[in-house]
Amino acid sequence: MRDVYVLGVHMIKFGRYPEKTVPELGAESVIGALKDAGMTMSDIEIMVVGNLYQSNAMVGQRIMQIVGQTGIPVVNVTNACATGSTAFREAYFGVASGAYDVAMATGVEQMGKMGLLSGGGPGISDPAYSTEGVLGTGIMPGVFGMAGVEHMRKYGTKLETFAQISVKNHKHAMNNPLSQYQVEVSLEDVMNSRMVAYPNTLYMCCPTGDGSAAAVLVSEEKARQYTSHPIKVAASILTSDPYTQRDPTMHDINTLTRNASQQAYEKAGIGPEDLDLIELHDCFATAELLHYENLGIAADGEGPKLVAEGDTSVGGKIPVNASGGLLSKGHPLGATGVANVYEIVQHLRGNRGAGQVEGAKVGLAHVIGLGSACTIQILTA
Repeated sequence: MRDVYVLGVHMIKFGRYPEKTVPELGAESVIGALKDAGMTMSDIEIMVVGNLYQSNAMVGQRIMQIVGQTGIPVVNVTNACATGSTAFREAYFGVASGAYDVAMATGVEQMGKMGLLSGGGPGISDPAYSTEGVLGTGIMPGVFGMAGVEHMRKYGTKLETFAQISVKNHKHAMNNPLSQYQVEVSLEDVMNSRMVAYPNTLYMCCPTGDGSAAAVLVSEEKARQYTSHPIKVAASILTSDPYTQRDPTMHDINTLTRNASQQAYEKAGIGPEDLDLIELHDCFATAELLHYENLGIAADGEGPKLVAEGDTSVGGKIPVNASGGLLSKGHPLGATGVANVYEIVQHLRGNRGAGQVEGAKVGLAHVIGLGSACTIQILTA
């Protein structure tokens, strides 16, 4: 297996673009990533495109009709919330295997206000009366609500702790012009917003929308032709959930990420203590806290201490979701995985501007798709 490097990245501002098509959204990021890499479509040897809601619509080929039909292989990928990051991993293996020297990974989604998996996510129910908020059931809001309650039961975690995570991520988004929302919220704002699935209130739930992101991955030889400081993909891991007799309140949230993180650290030859920043899958505030422990930056039950001491804020010991996270940046499912990589790359290059994690050399991008799939990419400068 050869070493693989990220040469170019791009993402559009997440939001809502009803006037555009999915291929048009994807093409915008493809063109941006090519420009960032200093390449053209004639340099790309394979295109891997992640999209969930139009997965049977040959999205990759339709993007190629816009950016240039060069006849290269096009692979369309769908893998729940890990769709975009799985596309990135497939492009990674295309280069690592030696089959290709240059690969493009693209993630794109157009969701509008449909909510998470049409199961009761924020934005799809009547704000005056939310059955989801009353019953605490449903699909993803209920799943991550139950997981948060279990952490509260087991370790005494307070609702305020989850709310503080939302406050942090919204504050981080104020320095991210590509975030869907750039609105700072107070602890009181979060605590008093409409209940969706206890303990997650509205501001503790990610918004869905439209977006795209892309990355150009290359071999070391090719990278050296374009830059003296390429970003290395030190690990690219994908796991699914093994069958176990486990606590049903946690579903496959913990197992997936713990298995993936162990494999990723081993492949990269590092430990969680070596990370400088993390972009993780905070589809709900409860999820972010759980993943502190799943990724090994806190022992079981110790995640709340990171929040209380400000360790996961920019300027803290291990900044998490400097982009604003899914809670504020947004979560167009197919785009999220590549967008997380984009954020890490910008910090490792030292190009993030406001909100830059100073001296960042090692970053981790994490996405979980219940159903189940978990990806972790570790990138190093």
